[in-house]
Amino acid sequence: MSIPARLESAPSLRHFPFPVLVADIGGTNARFAIISDAHAQSRVFGSVATADYPDLSQAARAAVLDHTSVMPRTAVIAAAGPITGERISLTNADWVIEPRGLCAEFGLERLVVLNDFEAQALALPGLADDAVHQIGGGKALAKGARVVLGPGTGLGVAAMVHASDTWVPIPGEGGHVELGPVSESDYRIWPHIERIGGRVSAERIISGSGLLHLARAVASEAGLDRRFTEPRDVTLAADAGDEVGLRTMDAFVRALGRVAGDFAITFLARGGVFLGGGIAKHIETYLAHPAFRTSFEAKAPHAGLMKTIPTFLIRHEQPALEGLTAFARMPTLFAVELAGRSWTAEAGGPDE
Repeated sequence: MSIPARLESAPSLRHFPFPVLVADIGGTNARFAIISDAHAQSRVFGSVATADYPDLSQAARAAVLDHTSVMPRTAVIAAAGPITGERISLTNADWVIEPRGLCAEFGLERLVVLNDFEAQALALPGLADDAVHQIGGGKALAKGARVVLGPGTGLGVAAMVHASDTWVPIPGEGGHVELGPVSESDYRIWPHIERIGGRVSAERIISGSGLLHLARAVASEAGLDRRFTEPRDVTLAADAGDEVGLRTMDAFVRALGRVAGDFAITFLARGGVFLGGGIAKHIETYLAHPAFRTSFEAKAPHAGLMKTIPTFLIRHEQPALEGLTAFARMPTLFAVELAGRSWTAEAGGPDE
């Protein structure tokens, strides 16, 4: 007989019952790992396409639980969307996560659901050496605020702030901020970009689908015919010297630089701005062009301050899983808000 789960009302967590299943659920892919205890190396099970499964439960069984005898007592899940109530819908996929149902089905003692880029923020204090590559100048302060954003299926944004000797992740839906034209080239392109609700959000341009929207707008403005069907078609065209591809990539990295700079100055991110997501690692050569940092630093009257803030490309293959793993092993290192986002087996109650 399964034990009904109840929603925790306060952030009282000190430790997790092991083993812990960690899952990074994006709009396109779901990635899984299991941690057997606080000192064990995590066992990564790879990823599956969300479109291949009707829900998280079946994906987890197919990717993990059918391949191990280790059954989790806890699950820590990062979901690409706002965490609201008992039914958590992904922003760019059809899955709905129902925590109580998962607790009952898998016999979990505790389940925590975080935002997907909040999970990436949890990884930031530990990313170093080959896991990141600096783009441009600036020097990170060890305890300075940090921002992570990344174009993928959508545009995710989160921050990490150090306060009272604790790292505090700050999730949000920053990918939906407004993005308007600033240059002469922008003003020619923007009228060809379809608006949603009368506006152009950052995600409308700085994402996989956004790259296609932008390419179509560039082609339309230039009076050229291009039929890109996948985001990689645009980058491949640019690599081959195609005019539309090159102009699209220039506009894309400038837009990414502008938005990254907006969040850098919002949080005064002296610890750096980190680029993640599924697209950034594939466009490193374009991010290395001066256009990205020039746009990032163009925040008059604070251009001088912006030059001191470093930007980094995340090269770690699974930064969200890395962040979830760090939190699962030592939750007291992070001030993660659990109210409304943590469920426990009713008989066990919250950790004391």
